Amino acid sequence: NPKLWSPDSPYLYRIQSRVKAGHEVLDGGVTRVGIRKAEFKGKDGFWLNGKPFGQLVGANRHQDFAYVGNALPNSQQWRDAKRLRDAGCTIIRVAHYPQDPAFMDACDEMGLFVIVATPGWQYWNKNPEFAKLVHRNTREMIRRDRNHPSVLMWEPILNETPYPRDFALEALRITWEEFPYPGRPVAAADVHSKGVAENYDVVYGWPGDDEKADRPEQCIFTREFGENVDDWYAHNNNNRASRSWGERPLLVQALSLSKSYDEMYRTTGQFIGGAQWHPFDHQRGYHPDPYFGGIYDAFRQPKYAYYAFRSQSAATLKHPVAECGPMVFIAHEMSPFSDADVVVFSNCDSVRLSVYDGTESRTLPVVHAQGHMPNAPVIFKDVWDFWEAREYSYKQKNWQKVNMVAEGIIDGKVVCTYKRMPSRRSTKLRMYVDTEGKQLVADGSDFIVVVAEVTDDSGNVRRLAKENIVFTVEGEGRVIGDASINANPRTVEFGSAPVLIRSTRKPGKIKVKAHVQFEGTNAPVATEIELESIPSELPFCYTEEETDAQSAGAGLAGSPVRTERMAGKVVLTEEERQKVLMEVERQQTEFGTEK
Repeated sequence: NPKLWSPDSPYLYRIQSRVKAGHEVLDGGVTRVGIRKAEFKGKDGFWLNGKPFGQLVGANRHQDFAYVGNALPNSQQWRDAKRLRDAGCTIIRVAHYPQDPAFMDACDEMGLFVIVATPGWQYWNKNPEFAKLVHRNTREMIRRDRNHPSVLMWEPILNETPYPRDFALEALRITWEEFPYPGRPVAAADVHSKGVAENYDVVYGWPGDDEKADRPEQCIFTREFGENVDDWYAHNNNNRASRSWGERPLLVQALSLSKSYDEMYRTTGQFIGGAQWHPFDHQRGYHPDPYFGGIYDAFRQPKYAYYAFRSQSAATLKHPVAECGPMVFIAHEMSPFSDADVVVFSNCDSVRLSVYDGTESRTLPVVHAQGHMPNAPVIFKDVWDFWEAREYSYKQKNWQKVNMVAEGIIDGKVVCTYKRMPSRRSTKLRMYVDTEGKQLVADGSDFIVVVAEVTDDSGNVRRLAKENIVFTVEGEGRVIGDASINANPRTVEFGSAPVLIRSTRKPGKIKVKAHVQFEGTNAPVATEIELESIPSELPFCYTEEETDAQSAGAGLAGSPVRTERMAGKVVLTEEERQKVLMEVERQQTEFGTEK
């Protein structure tokens, strides 16, 4: 009678293993496992532990972070998993490589299903050795991750790549061979790729594919939803909005992603959900523009879209770690440039919006329609009028009355509230430490995000502030980055400026101070915050001395692209740069044209 693992109750057991020769222990270890039964029943959908589960909706994930790239400490791997579970995700497709083991462990703890993908993207080499290396990668990733209860599917093929049929079938055979357990492993791939529709366990497709005459028999899952790119070269898209662009773009993004999220619930039962591309902003490398489609920015500051996702979790949800329960959020800043309509995200039965200390009040239902997202955005029409607000502030000298309060109502009772006020003049700085419940570890490589906000006298964030913030640190911490990458001083964007604080190898107190770069009589008042790092659990096995010197990058020996090095940078000619861009665009366009 074991306790079963599920997204809402991710119970883990520990299995202790020993290899002995007689009485002598030769090897051993402890493996964390979860006990659960996952079934993909075609037209009957996805079942977990003997019951219909409903939709699997989540996101893809690159393990890329501002400034440090893929060099994330274990703590940030864990925090990313928590942030995704906070957002209501129940499944993560890794993009497009196995993630750090610390992330996989965190998914086990958070109750996040994972689709593990073999490394590879939009490239096929006809040399037989290439396919052998891909298959070796697949064997290694399955052997590494096969005991994780979070792993729901394997993607043993190359992402968005036109590969031959024999490659797809051999990848499937290897997956079964490396996972020789009852019920066999579940392999997933694009439905139109050669060898997939007839043989794979789950196919990647789109909402509505389950309604077509030539629909596949398997369960259908969307590997990447939410992208509306006009063309690969330009990458203009209404779901991509840098947090620095402010209120209007962030709202357009949130509503665009909500529309795509809504489509994940259009199903006969056979379509089982999808993963958003992509929850965290990041530098991509293959395209000149950063990716701004995240529900969080690269520092993991939430955008409006996060609250749109968060509102899809049931108000009754209980989880041992993730943020859950009733919620309501006003996606409106009450600025001179804000829309007349007010959008509210909530998972309650209805929302009451009161304006001007309750002078005006309206109540609208949160729509829960069959075949649609669980909790649709609530839009209150023609609520905000800057000139009306100005009357209270300018003529009546009663600016405190200019506010909005949203109340989430369930069964006739108010269960949560959210208040907005327009920010007045920038007068203060305020800081917080984004711990997500995990302290900074004094191992010399762990880091944490500290955020400085510009506020008015009442603590309302000044979203239109344009200061630069200078950070200084005292004690056992260091700032990651400097002025050369605009890390310190850091420009305020949408009211805040984040900084990464790295630990030293000595536990102790860390004081972070923040002040505006050009201080004057009326500048926002400086502030400081104190945190403390904790000792590392593991002993150090090496000696390292800190140095300010930065080693020059290695050369690109053997690269087919002609380059020259100038001050540590790789410089391509205009012809070379265009050639690289157009090659990726060609591959992007050609993928999927052959059936």
